[in-house]
Amino acid sequence: MNTVSDFLVQRLSDWGVKRIFGYPGDGINGIMGALNRGSDKLEFIQVRHEEIAAFMACAHAKFTGEVGVCVATSGPGAIHLLNGLYDAKLDHQPVVAIVGQQKRAALGGNFLQEVDLVSLFKDVAHEYVHMATTPAQMRHLIDRAMRIAQSERTVCCIIVPNDIQEMEEETPPHEHGTLHSGIGYQAPRTVPHSEDLQRAAEVLNAGDKVAMLIGAGALHATAEVLEVAELLGAGIAKALLGKAAVPDDIPFVTGSIGLLGTKPSYEMMMNCDTLLMVGSGFPYSEFLPEEGQARGVQIDINGRMLGIRYPMEVNLIGDSAQTLKSLIPLLDKKEDRSWQHTIKKQVAEWWKTLEERAMEAAEPVNPQRVFWELSPRLPDNCIISCDSGSAANWYARDLKIRSGMMASLSGGLATMGPAVPYAIAAKFAYPERVAIALVGDGAMQMNGINELITIGKYWQRWSDPRLVVMVLNNRDLNQVTWEQRAMVGDPKFEASQDLPNFPYARFAEMIGLQGLCIDRPEQLAEAWDRALSADRPMVLEVYTDPNVPPLPPHITFDQARAYTSAILQGDPDSAAIIKASFKQLFT
Repeated sequence: MNTVSDFLVQRLSDWGVKRIFGYPGDGINGIMGALNRGSDKLEFIQVRHEEIAAFMACAHAKFTGEVGVCVATSGPGAIHLLNGLYDAKLDHQPVVAIVGQQKRAALGGNFLQEVDLVSLFKDVAHEYVHMATTPAQMRHLIDRAMRIAQSERTVCCIIVPNDIQEMEEETPPHEHGTLHSGIGYQAPRTVPHSEDLQRAAEVLNAGDKVAMLIGAGALHATAEVLEVAELLGAGIAKALLGKAAVPDDIPFVTGSIGLLGTKPSYEMMMNCDTLLMVGSGFPYSEFLPEEGQARGVQIDINGRMLGIRYPMEVNLIGDSAQTLKSLIPLLDKKEDRSWQHTIKKQVAEWWKTLEERAMEAAEPVNPQRVFWELSPRLPDNCIISCDSGSAANWYARDLKIRSGMMASLSGGLATMGPAVPYAIAAKFAYPERVAIALVGDGAMQMNGINELITIGKYWQRWSDPRLVVMVLNNRDLNQVTWEQRAMVGDPKFEASQDLPNFPYARFAEMIGLQGLCIDRPEQLAEAWDRALSADRPMVLEVYTDPNVPPLPPHITFDQARAYTSAILQGDPDSAAIIKASFKQLFT
């Protein structure tokens, strides 16, 4: 007998799903049994926690463009999925979550682990969340979830009671009140109307100082973005999710924007007269031109994201690459290149500044130098993940992404914990490519340590075993510590911010991986060389200075006043942060 669960596995396989990330439980015993029977169709990847399964499904979607699929048991397992699913939702990634539920006859009776799962997932999977109540439903539940996840670039959820899981599969009868769905989805070619493209071209051609801001929606429009910038004599700033959209070695690429951004990006936005935003929902208005300063054109595949960050003159709904291709013939090549020349000069000076800052002495290692030394050693076509926290500052500014690389982090949710699971998912999707996870010790203690066990379980399956987890060991929840100082003027709250020390590298060695711990800056170059040539995954633990300030590209009066207040109120690290800040500010 083929069960509903067997049908589920086969149908997901028919949709092209190759693997499913999850953790077992008695609420999904039927599904687990079917995955075992159908292991030739669908690979089950066992993680240490359901949140990680959702992170991996999100990362799979980000790095492959395919639907990521995760599975969890009823009650607590389903609840655990939520944070990772919100990561996917806020970064517009297609993910389908399959969760178990108690038997239908028990629902409403306060049964063990009974949770109203439809209500629980109603926000994160608001486009499509349904519970199967009869075997004949399963076909269209799967088909709709897979199709809606792709068409809306969002999270969908299917809830399967465990009695349904073990029933015999049913073909919907050909009668009134039944559905007969099919497989397949192909994204449309979405391009704006010609008259709207013409209006956009007129705005862009009229500008003398054009600034471009690109995000994740431009990841597959690299050539088109660069051609437009060359025609318009523009500079290109990047939102964090768009870091890999254009290489950092292009002279007019100003790098990241925002609090984690660069001075050239800030200066470009403050002085431009025209803004072209492509595939980005960058939220911080203080880093965009003042209202009325610049004329604006925005391109986004999602009409709901248009015109909400800056009052654009022309809003274009369309795929970034296709829209830019249609726009390019309408653009005039600007003869006056003085604006772009100024940007190039500022970018060149900024890279020198970053190098000088990275090479400043610290106690014991300057975290900026960790990333600076990695940049020239990044393997071709590597895949980089970064966690939220101070590591994201240095990832955003100091790491030079080259053509062919992929990189991502939690953008819209900015949650802690995804870097290691992102890297693991990348290795399953591309076992021949090197993966690098850049993690703070807070995120590592939150869930990264546990996922080293997952790496230990699976790494020998990968054709290239190299996966490097770099941990900034500064014993401090560093990003929040600096936010407390610079945003609200409070000194460091040691009970909240101090972290216990943990031997990350030694733990890696205990479970059969390689580990390397360093505490001197002169060791960094050799350490990265060893990590990137290891015969198995490695944890590179670096003792870094928590008092090196993640300086914003522009320091406001309020930030300076808050910072001074924190010091005057007796910050426990006052002397160290004054010394480190002086070095960084006057470099």
